Amino acid sequence: MAEQSMEMRAAYVDTIMELAGKNKNIVVLEADLMSCTNTGCFKKEYPDRFFNVGIAEANMVGIAAGLSTLGKIPFAASFGCFASRRTFDQFFLSANYARLNVKLIGTDPGVTAAFNGGTHMPFEDLALMRAVPGLTVLEPSDPRSCAAFVREMAGTYGCVYLRIPRKAVPVLYPENETFKFGQAKVLKEGKDLCFMALGSLMVNHSLKACEILSESGINAGVLDILSLKPVDKDAVLEQAGRVRSVISAENAQIAGGLGSAVAEILAENGCGCKFARIGIRDEFGEVGTQDYLVGRFGLDAASLVKKAKEILS
Repeated sequence: MAEQSMEMRAAYVDTIMELAGKNKNIVVLEADLMSCTNTGCFKKEYPDRFFNVGIAEANMVGIAAGLSTLGKIPFAASFGCFASRRTFDQFFLSANYARLNVKLIGTDPGVTAAFNGGTHMPFEDLALMRAVPGLTVLEPSDPRSCAAFVREMAGTYGCVYLRIPRKAVPVLYPENETFKFGQAKVLKEGKDLCFMALGSLMVNHSLKACEILSESGINAGVLDILSLKPVDKDAVLEQAGRVRSVISAENAQIAGGLGSAVAEILAENGCGCKFARIGIRDEFGEVGTQDYLVGRFGLDAASLVKKAKEILS
């Protein structure tokens, strides 16, 4: 893993600022969380293109949909729990059903909500968003993939749900790496097992698990999924064909999210490899440090190593 790190919210905001300087149609909406997302700089630079709707997330999405009908490219952000659960009907009908161009950002996904606790801990947002017809669902694994996705979101018509932590994460990709919706990336090839991971937290723990497993003579690899919908079916099948076992790894409920997506691909295409899922197992979140919660819900490298040894045996 790379030692360099950068805040994901900085990757998001810096890219939005860069794009807004070139495209006057880009607008930003917040539900009174500018200090958390760090979009205050956008408000200062483009006050007529910034809308703080207050603590009214569903209304924020409705306004974003209205702005989209006027040719604007709205980026609306809130904590993932609110961006998914609280806005779901408005996002489903006013934006997606209406075939508009709303970009919804959900921050602090899963256990990264930490001290905000169970009420603010979105474990189910991936399952909700994956069920919306035609919606693109993305979870970049590092700042460079995040910035690249934001650029593609701005230049591609249609609704998108972007799921990102706010805080610093390791940089995994070089500056010249390219990213596309629906394209996964092989971070490490494996011969015995492949971790198919989504998001910075699980990608980095999967890479660490590979290092630990190598000490036991197990050659494991990592496929960075990046795009849950559309998911890279070809990459999943290619990696599954190279190994004896596949483990999906997500910072979310295993029901309806990445684990379900990978299981569907493997089952529908007759793959003979063994398969297991790492993720939240039908539980609510709780208060704690991120390190504590990662261990508490079995998302850490040690849990990945244990599951790998179980499935390979």
